[in-house]
Amino acid sequence: MKSSRDILPIKEYILPFLDYCEIEKGLSNNTQRNYRQYLQLFVKWLEHTKNQGLLPHELTAQHIWDYRLYLARTYKTPSEEYLGKKSQNYYLIALRALLGFLAERDIVTLPSSKVKLARQKSDEIPSFLDMSDMENMLKVPDVKTPSGLRDRAIMELFFSSGMRISELVSLDADQVSFLKDKNPARTFELSIIGKGKHIRTIFISPRAAQWLRAYLDSRPDVYKPLFINQRSSDPDSKRLSVRYIQLMISRYAMLAGISKKVTPHTMRHTYATDLLARGADLRSVQELLGHKNVSTTQIYTHVTNKRLRDIHEKFHGGKDINNK
Repeated sequence: MKSSRDILPIKEYILPFLDYCEIEKGLSNNTQRNYRQYLQLFVKWLEHTKNQGLLPHELTAQHIWDYRLYLARTYKTPSEEYLGKKSQNYYLIALRALLGFLAERDIVTLPSSKVKLARQKSDEIPSFLDMSDMENMLKVPDVKTPSGLRDRAIMELFFSSGMRISELVSLDADQVSFLKDKNPARTFELSIIGKGKHIRTIFISPRAAQWLRAYLDSRPDVYKPLFINQRSSDPDSKRLSVRYIQLMISRYAMLAGISKKVTPHTMRHTYATDLLARGADLRSVQELLGHKNVSTTQIYTHVTNKRLRDIHEKFHGGKDINNK
């Protein structure tokens, strides 16, 4: 246990915690950035409530409750919106992780288990696209232009692989050099570094491979990123940003006449939903998505439940109500 003279205010442990996330936990840069953002809000709340000097052992369950109320009722995003329950939980999970770090360092503080998460609907269904909407969206880019061809290749890769956007933007052109094999029926495998720096395999369908190949063949440059910003003349800023791809996906969805909000993660949900609807089992989809626990994949039970109902209606012998 640390001597009381060595104990610092809670906010002073955030940077060491982020170093710990990188070095010992091996968390991705994206996760570290998120933790930094979420904990910065906690520090602002401490300052707002005149608790900026609060020591770890002084943190109480009442502080946590007051912070939860602040997240739910007071804090607004830059777009002037209140946080939904899912977003509130991101901030609370970051605080939990910080308290766990302190406990691991033998610094007395409130147990992380005392940070309760906001309750979410257990039957919340992820947003996904019907196959007709997905196909209409893929046809929107003008593939006669360099940017349109690139955007079609991006969307085809999203739908073929179920990649996260952070995984896709980090791809380099030399990682897909195997596309020189022009076998039109081949499904390609690609090893990527996914969330938590875990290596997993994604698959590129023959159609996605065709569009990626066409895009790469159209590029006369030797830039490192797979997907480049054609408007930038700076070699160090040629890689497309996450924000650009988010806006691009949203724009093509609107042009395709899709009224719901569509994001890169919507395409990942569509990929998973399509696999399950065609008969894939939940464990296989878990592995394809790179989920650590199958409980994360179980958000797709809306698909498996419908498929089981169809099987029951087709094969169960008790459907003839006239056979008494």
